[in-house]
Amino acid sequence: MELVGLIERAHRRLKGVVHETPIVYSTSFSRMFGVEVYLKLENLQKTGSFKVRGAYNRISSLTAEEKARGVVAASSGNHAQGVAWASGLVGIRATIVMPETTPIVKYMATRGYGAEVVLHGRTFSEAYEHALHLSRTRRLAFIHPFDDEVVMAGQGTIGVEILSSLAGVDCVVVPVGGGGLIAGIATWIKEHSGGVKLVGVESTLSPSLSEALKHHRPVAVQTKPSIADGVNIKQVGSKTLPLVERYVDCAVTVEEETIAEAIVKLMERKKLVVEGAGATGMAALMEKKIPLEGIRKLVVVLSGGNIDVTTLDRILHKGLVKEGRVCSITTVIEDAPGELAALASEVAGMRANILQVTHNRDALDVPVGRTRVELVVEVEGREHTERIRERLGMLGYELTC
Repeated sequence: MELVGLIERAHRRLKGVVHETPIVYSTSFSRMFGVEVYLKLENLQKTGSFKVRGAYNRISSLTAEEKARGVVAASSGNHAQGVAWASGLVGIRATIVMPETTPIVKYMATRGYGAEVVLHGRTFSEAYEHALHLSRTRRLAFIHPFDDEVVMAGQGTIGVEILSSLAGVDCVVVPVGGGGLIAGIATWIKEHSGGVKLVGVESTLSPSLSEALKHHRPVAVQTKPSIADGVNIKQVGSKTLPLVERYVDCAVTVEEETIAEAIVKLMERKKLVVEGAGATGMAALMEKKIPLEGIRKLVVVLSGGNIDVTTLDRILHKGLVKEGRVCSITTVIEDAPGELAALASEVAGMRANILQVTHNRDALDVPVGRTRVELVVEVEGREHTERIRERLGMLGYELTC
């Protein structure tokens, strides 16, 4: 197949330019899921994402005339940084169109790689259309984020590395947005080791691949804001879909809360910072969406690690709540000295850590002389929460939730 040859050439072209990222074994995740779990660490790739592979492969393949005119791309994240970095390395001018809603940290990171950043529109679609307009009017080469064979070939080099680094792989789990990453990986792996299962994972808030597979054509879906913004794509590519249908065994969706929990577990168990899109594969394992029958060795592709600190803080909290390690305890106590201290002492005595205390004396359903107190508490898990609730109930505290 033509794409296989393109991947071979991409592998030679990228050697020594991008990282051959490690594949690491996880004892804790292997015990958790009952199979050997390996992690392909594209979150440690240059610019923090696999996107540099396809971007560099495409840009370095341009003609001398095209390089002289420069390139343009539309992105609010990893593709933007990949194109900017690759363009700087090749020594050509890059223009990146980003939505006006793009977080400052992403805008600054892209500009830091040397690209001209143009803010246009409120949505990615508006930025994308403007990038196409600039491509036509300025005669710039448009670097598509996924629906391009040369870009797919660059991403497919991950498949080359997986098979060459790890013998006996039975299953590879890949995040899916527009489909370029999984199309490239699946093509190489299936053409060289047909028995390996390929599973694509997307957020329930942007099920573009699932819908496309139902209708056997790209379908525009209604997306909602997601912590997996890197795969929050309305429609898969017309070039990627036939490859996915040919080589990918199944596609599954995962919930936002589980993605957050997966980010927490990857930080705690493997000390890895992974963005929402990159954690979808682990989330699929946690939701038991991956068919594990007959599987011994499984690789999860962690596609990126670009997550800003403020978002990470919110995600970590959401993940801890999902795991049952942060809970809320609400009760009404006497509004008198020592009452709050007594309640806090009981909670502390059961080895729970109080993170936040909220008073509400003004609620209409709270009698005068009493106050509603909400404690946000760090606990060991849901069983620990139940023990605390039982203890407080025995002491006469009426818990309202």
